[in-house]
Amino acid sequence: MLFFSFFKTLIGKTVAVELKNDVILTGTLHSCDQYLNLKLSSVTVVNGDKYPQLGCLKNAFVRGSVVRYVQIPSGEVNTELLEDATRKENAPKKREVAK
Repeated sequence: MLFFSFFKTLIGKTVAVELKNDVILTGTLHSCDQYLNLKLSSVTVVNGDKYPQLGCLKNAFVRGSVVRYVQIPSGEVNTELLEDATRKENAPKKREVAK
Protein backbone atom coordinates (compact mmCIF):
# COMPACT_ATOMS: atom_id res chain seq x y z
CA MET A 1 0.00 0.00 0.00
CA LEU A 2 3.02 2.28 0.38
CA PHE A 3 3.54 2.62 -3.36
CA PHE A 4 -0.16 3.12 -3.99
CA SER A 5 -0.34 6.01 -1.53
CA PHE A 6 2.88 7.45 -3.00
CA PHE A 7 1.52 7.35 -6.56
CA LYS A 8 -1.71 9.01 -5.40
CA THR A 9 0.39 12.06 -4.43
CA LEU A 10 1.70 12.25 -8.02
CA ILE A 11 -1.72 12.71 -9.65
CA GLY A 12 -1.60 15.78 -11.86
CA LYS A 13 2.19 15.60 -12.28
CA THR A 14 4.12 14.72 -15.42
CA VAL A 15 5.70 11.25 -15.37
CA ALA A 16 7.51 9.01 -17.84
CA VAL A 17 6.48 5.36 -17.90
CA GLU A 18 8.82 2.80 -19.45
CA LEU A 19 7.06 -0.39 -20.47
CA LYS A 20 8.55 -3.87 -20.62
CA ASN A 21 8.45 -3.72 -24.44
CA ASP A 22 10.80 -0.66 -24.34
CA VAL A 23 8.10 1.91 -25.20
CA ILE A 24 8.43 5.08 -23.11
CA LEU A 25 5.31 7.20 -22.62
CA THR A 26 5.38 10.67 -21.09
CA GLY A 27 2.19 12.23 -19.81
CA THR A 28 0.22 13.63 -16.92
CA LEU A 29 -0.79 11.05 -14.33
CA HIS A 30 -4.59 11.13 -14.21
CA SER A 31 -5.24 8.23 -11.81
CA CYS A 32 -3.84 5.01 -10.38
CA ASP A 33 -5.28 2.06 -8.48
CA GLN A 34 -4.11 -0.52 -5.95
CA TYR A 35 -2.63 -2.67 -8.74
CA LEU A 36 -0.60 0.34 -9.91
CA ASN A 37 -2.52 0.52 -13.16
CA LEU A 38 -1.93 4.04 -14.47
CA LYS A 39 -4.12 6.35 -16.53
CA LEU A 40 -2.16 9.03 -18.41
CA SER A 41 -3.43 12.06 -20.30
CA SER A 42 -1.57 14.34 -22.74
CA VAL A 43 0.58 11.38 -23.75
CA THR A 44 3.63 11.62 -25.99
CA VAL A 45 5.85 8.76 -27.10
CA VAL A 46 9.53 9.43 -26.41
CA ASN A 47 10.85 7.56 -29.45
CA GLY A 48 7.99 8.32 -31.86
CA ASP A 49 10.05 7.46 -34.97
CA LYS A 50 10.46 3.88 -33.78
CA TYR A 51 6.74 3.52 -32.93
CA PRO A 52 4.78 5.51 -35.56
CA GLN A 53 1.57 3.61 -34.76
CA LEU A 54 1.49 5.38 -31.37
CA GLY A 55 1.81 8.88 -32.83
CA CYS A 56 -1.88 9.77 -32.42
CA LEU A 57 -2.08 8.52 -28.83
CA LYS A 58 -3.61 11.17 -26.53
CA ASN A 59 -4.69 9.16 -23.45
CA ALA A 60 -3.43 5.81 -22.24
CA PHE A 61 -4.32 3.19 -19.67
CA VAL A 62 -1.23 1.24 -18.66
CA ARG A 63 -1.62 -2.05 -16.86
CA GLY A 64 0.65 -2.22 -13.82
CA SER A 65 2.11 -5.59 -14.79
CA VAL A 66 3.67 -4.20 -18.00
CA VAL A 67 5.45 -1.26 -16.33
CA ARG A 68 9.21 -1.52 -16.01
CA TYR A 69 9.93 1.94 -14.54
CA VAL A 70 8.09 5.10 -13.63
CA GLN A 71 10.33 8.14 -13.83
CA ILE A 72 9.25 11.15 -11.82
CA PRO A 73 10.78 14.59 -11.40
CA SER A 74 13.18 14.64 -8.44
CA GLY A 75 11.50 17.73 -7.00
CA GLU A 76 8.24 15.79 -6.60
CA VAL A 77 9.64 13.26 -4.12
CA ASN A 78 9.47 14.06 -0.43
CA THR A 79 12.19 11.65 0.68
CA GLU A 80 11.73 12.30 4.39
CA LEU A 81 8.04 11.43 4.25
CA LEU A 82 8.75 8.34 2.14
CA GLU A 83 11.50 7.12 4.49
CA ASP A 84 9.26 7.66 7.51
CA ALA A 85 6.40 5.73 5.91
CA THR A 86 8.78 2.90 5.02
CA ARG A 87 10.04 2.67 8.59
CA LYS A 88 6.50 2.56 9.96
CA GLU A 89 5.45 -0.14 7.51
CA ASN A 90 8.48 -2.32 8.29
CA ALA A 91 8.46 -1.78 12.05
CA PRO A 92 8.03 -4.93 14.15
CA LYS A 93 4.47 -5.46 15.22
CA LYS A 94 3.78 -5.15 18.93
CA ARG A 95 2.14 -8.18 20.46
CA GLU A 96 -0.74 -7.54 22.76
CA VAL A 97 -0.68 -9.35 26.06
CA ALA A 98 -3.81 -11.33 26.87
CA LYS A 99 -5.34 -10.46 30.22
